[in-house]
Amino acid sequence: MIEDYPNDKYGASCLIGGLTQAQRVIHIQCSYPSRPLLKIITLYEPEPQRWNNNFTQRRNRNDEQ
Repeated sequence: MIEDYPNDKYGASCLIGGLTQAQRVIHIQCSYPSRPLLKIITLYEPEPQRWNNNFTQRRNRNDEQ
């Protein structure tokens, strides 16, 4: 788990990182896995300039430039 959103507008959720079979980095925002049905909210390839080298922490806005 990369980030936790316990007070998200539509219910508690979290951001999880992973790799595709082709070894491409993906981020998945989903409902908490402890719920009976996991719901995927969004899935995307993170932008390298917005994340650290292993895509687990956002860079500061000042670091993006």
